[in-house]
Amino acid sequence: MLNRFSLALAIILAFSFQTLAQRTIHGEQRLKFDDVLNYMETKYVDSVDLEPLLEEAVRTMVQELDPHSEYMTKEEYEKMNEPLKGNFEGIGIQFNIIKDTIAVVSPIAGGPSEALGIRSGDKIVTIEDSTVAGIGITNRDVIDKLRGDKGTKVNVGIFRRGEKELLSFEITRDKIPIFSIDASYMLTPETGYIKLNRFSHTSMDEYHEAMTGLLASGMKNLVFDLRGNSGGYLNTAIDLADEFLHSNDLVVYTEGFSSPRRENRASSGGRFESGKLVMLIDEGSASASEIVSGAIQDHDRGLVIGRRSFGKGLVQRPYTLRDGSVLKLTTARYYTPSGRCIQRPYDEGEEEYRRENLRRSDSGELFHEDSIQFDESQKFKTDNKRTVYGGGGVMPDIFIPLDTTESSDFFSDLWRKGVFNQFANVYVDVHREELNKRFAEFEAFNKEFEIDDSVMAEFLAMAEEEGVEKDEEGLKISGNRIQIRLKALIARTLWTTAEFYQVVNGSDPAVQKAISSIEDKTFRKMRLSYN
Repeated sequence: MLNRFSLALAIILAFSFQTLAQRTIHGEQRLKFDDVLNYMETKYVDSVDLEPLLEEAVRTMVQELDPHSEYMTKEEYEKMNEPLKGNFEGIGIQFNIIKDTIAVVSPIAGGPSEALGIRSGDKIVTIEDSTVAGIGITNRDVIDKLRGDKGTKVNVGIFRRGEKELLSFEITRDKIPIFSIDASYMLTPETGYIKLNRFSHTSMDEYHEAMTGLLASGMKNLVFDLRGNSGGYLNTAIDLADEFLHSNDLVVYTEGFSSPRRENRASSGGRFESGKLVMLIDEGSASASEIVSGAIQDHDRGLVIGRRSFGKGLVQRPYTLRDGSVLKLTTARYYTPSGRCIQRPYDEGEEEYRRENLRRSDSGELFHEDSIQFDESQKFKTDNKRTVYGGGGVMPDIFIPLDTTESSDFFSDLWRKGVFNQFANVYVDVHREELNKRFAEFEAFNKEFEIDDSVMAEFLAMAEEEGVEKDEEGLKISGNRIQIRLKALIARTLWTTAEFYQVVNGSDPAVQKAISSIEDKTFRKMRLSYN
């Protein structure tokens, strides 16, 4: 019955909204909607609670507009924006639930847990004197118990290997930083690397800090990794692109039915306006990532390497409603400097739109560049007259296929069961003193540490305990990939996420292609600007 009411209300609301958007809504149509609600409330055979019906109807109506317009409660909106604000309030740990126990993967740098000496490998057994191990606790339960307002306190009991008794900690919750830069380091003596995971409120401060360190290390070229970056704040994307472009270069413009064209141009004084620049993108790079990479490509400022980006070219603006809920409404499309709209079609409905990655995989696009078909009517030119296409994502200058040569069901099972993270956590916990003694610095670890037969035997034994039986054929196919992943995760547990990327990038095809393109004649042949 509720679904029938919801559909009816959605149709009525959609009709009203459409006519409003066309600026032809009449008073009698609004009155008709009020009449329907009134009759449902006063004449229906049973008592009707209209509030949940209206909530569902509004959600349904907004979903019919486009894939990115959205209606959210106040709580949903705040939760969605939390990563973009650059902080949350809590105790500051990364955790996994391993064998029904909360295991600390690592304390977050600058958070209260780190300050108290809580470390990776610790197991949280009690929270406020209540046992939380062996009770079927979920990730949501952990967050609910450990997050809280700044200044409030929470008591935890921790089991630590080598200690006979539980260690008690009274943790005062605080603002916990959420970093948008995962890694910043020198790939080669002259080439730096930055990995950005989102365009947040703190991204530019993090970028400037990273650039200061890289430039001080002698950086002349930069590889900027936007793979898997789904976007964030539009203004942050504009500010970042400004760092690479020359004064008055057009970064992006937006335009919509009720939004006149608005241009955003680069100012003067970017920190990397000269030097060879490579942008890495893939099918997970969306929105703000496409604004930056599209502007760099259109102005021939750098080389774009990877796979075609997601294809989100719609701009949303949040409108707060009377009850605190939020309508995140698409108000404009954005266009790259050459005039490309990156938004891919969504006229076949939201379900098909969300299945895009599966479609790309089935069509072979992720593996073969010539499987990608562009509409010739969407052809545009860069500053140096190179051809680029709109109508669905940014196509890289150099295509890197998705590498599945080392993929197997065995690897996938290990990943889904969480065996990799669990093993890295336990291994470091058991061997911490030995590892710290052997590898005071990451550079020594990266050069000398290997996942040898004994480590692999421990890993495979744990996998069997977790229900993943040894697969000789899968191990033959994925052995090298397993070793790299384990080494990277052990490095992350000992140090930070930056060290994780230093390990995996050593064999990453896109990163290695970026390095070779910087060092050979690619930039000159493609007439890219770097002086």
